[in-house]
Amino acid sequence: MSFESQLSDFLKDFEKLIVLGVGNELKCDDGVGPFIIKRLKEQGFEDKNRLLFINAETVPENFTGKIRKESPTHLIIVDACLMGGRPGDMKIVDKYDFANIGISTHSMSLSFFVRYLEKDTDFKIIFIGIEPESMDYSEELTENVERTAYEFIDRLKGIVL
Repeated sequence: MSFESQLSDFLKDFEKLIVLGVGNELKCDDGVGPFIIKRLKEQGFEDKNRLLFINAETVPENFTGKIRKESPTHLIIVDACLMGGRPGDMKIVDKYDFANIGISTHSMSLSFFVRYLEKDTDFKIIFIGIEPESMDYSEELTENVERTAYEFIDRLKGIVL
């Protein structure tokens, strides 16, 4: 099944979606999650009743209260993820596979974060990993990862708008 059809299936009955971008903007491609959130906000289609975009940077755990308060039906977490693919590869990572892949630089493991969010809630959660090319200190994404970031934004907009 293609990435787009997986994403479309996940979102088919959404009423309120939160997209949470996670990553360190000072470490090149690790900043892809925040990059995507900034671009989504700039494009102006955030709608507090249906679509909410949160830049969690390296501390997604700081947003658990806000996420629960917003009570979304769906949550997408986007982050750089070492999956052994080519730079810019994008895929939906099963939340139970988090322990088997290298998820970047965050103070709380994302698998623990997801388990915590799922406790006493019933919204759907997926994780979208984008393979980084570089995690060196830089505020710019590499070309491949930036292209993938815009591709994700276009696919998301095509499904939810």
